[in-house]
Amino acid sequence: MGNFKAIAIKFIATLAILYLILGLYYGMTFGTVFLITLILGIVAYLVGDLGVLPRTSNFVATLVDFALALLVVWLMISWLTASTTAFTMALVTAIGVAIVEYFFHKYLFNITKHTDDRNRTTRPRNLQYQTESSEEFSPELSKDHENRK
Repeated sequence: MGNFKAIAIKFIATLAILYLILGLYYGMTFGTVFLITLILGIVAYLVGDLGVLPRTSNFVATLVDFALALLVVWLMISWLTASTTAFTMALVTAIGVAIVEYFFHKYLFNITKHTDDRNRTTRPRNLQYQTESSEEFSPELSKDHENRK
């Protein structure tokens, strides 16, 4: 249920930003914007949110999502439309998506932090390790060992 809710929030936020930029500003049809949002949402969630974000920081995951958005939107616009400004459209869209993703990652972090706390049965203990040392720096050789030489 948690993944479905996160994907739904990500899809709605991405659809809103893509429709504002691509639909209203650049005049793309809603169907094209919806298809781009669907492809971008799936790829970005799998790679950025499930792959990169748990292993790195919010900043790194946002940069990865920016690069993914730029690549996916640029390729999709190039394939689906006859626009000559596909890269500019993709760049403006990727900046908007990166801003949305930054706040979405904060949301994901808060959700996973609370579920981890609820699922934890024992609290981590404050383990204190100490090293052991001796007064001897080198072992003494026995007399039998000296006689063998």
